[in-house]
Amino acid sequence: MYWYAMKSHDIRHNLATEQYLMNNKKFDEPLVLFYYEGPCIIVGRNQNTLEEINQKYVEENDITVTRRLSGGGAVYQDLGNLCFSFVVDSDSEEFGDFKSFVQPIVDALHAMGAKTAEVSGRNDILVDGKKFSGNAMYSHSGKTFSHGTLMLDVDQDVIAHTLNVPEDKMKSKGIKSVRSRVTNLKPYLAPEYQNLTVPEFRDTLLKELFHVDSLDAIADKEVQIADSEKAAIDKIFNEYYANWDWVYGNSPEFTVKKRQHFTAGTIDARLLVDNGKIENIKFYGDFFGPSDATELADQLKGVRYDREHVGAVLNSANTQLYFNGIDTKDVLDLLVD
Repeated sequence: MYWYAMKSHDIRHNLATEQYLMNNKKFDEPLVLFYYEGPCIIVGRNQNTLEEINQKYVEENDITVTRRLSGGGAVYQDLGNLCFSFVVDSDSEEFGDFKSFVQPIVDALHAMGAKTAEVSGRNDILVDGKKFSGNAMYSHSGKTFSHGTLMLDVDQDVIAHTLNVPEDKMKSKGIKSVRSRVTNLKPYLAPEYQNLTVPEFRDTLLKELFHVDSLDAIADKEVQIADSEKAAIDKIFNEYYANWDWVYGNSPEFTVKKRQHFTAGTIDARLLVDNGKIENIKFYGDFFGPSDATELADQLKGVRYDREHVGAVLNSANTQLYFNGIDTKDVLDLLVD
């Protein structure tokens, strides 16, 4: 396994680096990345940014907002959070199998005293039943990355102010507030680890993952980024993560809104129906899928808006590529019932 600890504390630059390494570097072993950044919100690929964030609070508090390539829900991060990312060949892991990806992290946390840490639900890691890590996944050109958060010592007071968590999602988890659901990992670590800074926490995790006593022992496994590659990373930064169109985009007018929370994620479909046909459709939500849901939306444009014709399109498409873990019939029921 190779590793790289990012130097930047700008989430946009770190996501650009992750994307560059995934798409442009060849590795004969998996790669693990670590990064942490100043106050920011990262929305999932399929989410409607303006509906997910408290725009006024974000602007008043100079919180960076960006969109990632992977699905899932919006997350708040600050310098008390550590991100990790595993990059592997797509055929080495099944898409959506978060447990296989994050188990090495869980094992390392067990060794650091957080004995009750466990993978739970579709993409969370919990400790004593509370969430301290959310994870998301993305596949492209034969590679898959699974990245996640580790809330070591995040300012939880800010979370409730920055994110607009949908009521149906909260109800589905049987909780009353964001604060009641999430926790920092710090108090669950063994005493000798509770005063670690985030970079010290990162380095300790690295040593646990590689089963070594010093980072010097794995220096030959550290990825190097040449100066000549930095321009390519900056290009990705500008085209994606600092680009208003990518982060916010222009939401078209819709005449029909269909939303439902499933065990495997929420689908929020907006349709423009004219003369009985779907003129435009957009899928929002925190669902996962190895393919872009806009592909399915394109197939539905121009289709008569009834169960028979929409069903024919959905049944001919592999909806698992777009809404992993959600049955095709459930998607059809949502769209037309």
